[in-house]
Amino acid sequence: MIQITDKSQCCGCTACASVCVHKAITMQPDALGFLYPVVDKNKCTDCGLCEKVCAFHSNYDKSSNLPEPDVYAARHKKIEEIERSRSGAMFVAVSDWILSKGGVVYGAGYTDHFRVVHKRATTCQERDEFRGSKYVQSDLNDVFLQVAKDLKAGMLVLFTGTPCQTSGLRSFLNLKRVKTDTLYLIDIVCHGVPSPYYWRDYLTYIERKKGQKVSSVNFRDKSKLGWAAHKESFRFDDGVTYTYTYTFYQHIMFRRSCGECYFTNLQRPSDLTIADFWGWEKVDPSFNLDDKGVSLVLVNTQKGRELFQVVKHQMNYIKTNTLKCLQPNLQNPSEIHPLRDSFERDYQKNGFVYVAKKYGDLGWRYKMRKLKQKCRTAIRLLIGR
Repeated sequence: MIQITDKSQCCGCTACASVCVHKAITMQPDALGFLYPVVDKNKCTDCGLCEKVCAFHSNYDKSSNLPEPDVYAARHKKIEEIERSRSGAMFVAVSDWILSKGGVVYGAGYTDHFRVVHKRATTCQERDEFRGSKYVQSDLNDVFLQVAKDLKAGMLVLFTGTPCQTSGLRSFLNLKRVKTDTLYLIDIVCHGVPSPYYWRDYLTYIERKKGQKVSSVNFRDKSKLGWAAHKESFRFDDGVTYTYTYTFYQHIMFRRSCGECYFTNLQRPSDLTIADFWGWEKVDPSFNLDDKGVSLVLVNTQKGRELFQVVKHQMNYIKTNTLKCLQPNLQNPSEIHPLRDSFERDYQKNGFVYVAKKYGDLGWRYKMRKLKQKCRTAIRLLIGR
């Protein structure tokens, strides 16, 4: 019987809940909205499958991995696809091929006013909701069971998610003895997953302050300042935008397991890994002159190689090596903020506005920090003169 005594050792992938044929495990939210398995002992038969299926550990399945991934810088040949994507639109090229063959695509989308969940798409229009970054942990619900059903029906399936999600799915399917010949897995280079409840409350706060509903969300808006600016936008009817990610980049509202992530290396649990290619200039300084974005593509398995060969005609690409693509989260987990536990206690006791002012960018503390930064910058400039 699975029991979570250390939250840093559970990524919330739902493999344990999905594998339980007795429906004895449900995923329940904690104070910040992160889901953890809870066992109904009246239904549990102590079969041990929930413990066996867990893939959040250093011995996750790497049996299909190449000795070293093939590495590419890639941009879609259609500029409109790049402009609608967060980096170079590699996901679009792959998912277009899957859908053209009558397959299905799973990815992170929205429900219930921008609550982030995994969804199933059978058309390009449905798939387009999965484009771009979602700086919130997605709710997988019963998606693993849906993927298994599609595979048993002989369908071509593309599943995209964080590496802990793809690793969990692979382990679940293997334990259930579901054939995965028609399954392709893509993970992202993940920085960490923030609190679903903080995201929900942030939207509520800015909507009340504005007196309007948010009409669209873009965690990586490159329309005005370009890809490298890393600008987020939340749009209202009058076009006003707000930013959300100051607290995100402090790592203070991440899931605890993000600080212990086992997948921050080059032995990825998926066929392909895609990400922003920071440092693309080292590959070819002319490759992204319009600052619209470049995809980093790691080809991790033989199946991934075959997939890349099928879709590469849609891309402009340059083969490179691992030394030119290493990012912090391909080497080490994100470091969780030392006040993470205090943040959660304060949030649980005092609510969103309190923690947003104390730890985030809503109160005088944030304004004082920004003022100090400006003063230090001015002093350095004066000394430099």
